[in-house]
Amino acid sequence: MSCMRASWVTLLAALALAGCASSGNGSAGNQTAGASPAVANDGRCHADGAQFAVGKPASAALLEQARTASGSQIARILQPHDVVTLEYRSDRVNLNADDSGKIMRVNCG
Repeated sequence: MSCMRASWVTLLAALALAGCASSGNGSAGNQTAGASPAVANDGRCHADGAQFAVGKPASAALLEQARTASGSQIARILQPHDVVTLEYRSDRVNLNADDSGKIMRVNCG
């Protein structure tokens, strides 16, 4: 009887551990050629995902695309003379534009 009980305990432990295993976001094998690399979906900014915005004119649509591509929760466009706070936000992507409104740099913060 104790052998059968040990088998059930082992089976339950294996099932519990299998439930804790992470399978990732499930999209790594579904990328198409030319698509930007998958960004961790943890809400943090990954500026590499939004580098496509450099050289493009600043717009609300571009800002939203960059926010989504970087995995960020918050996004903003910074003009050269904008007043900004010095706080660092790991969930924010910044699109830095020049005087003509062209994106020159993408960074997190």
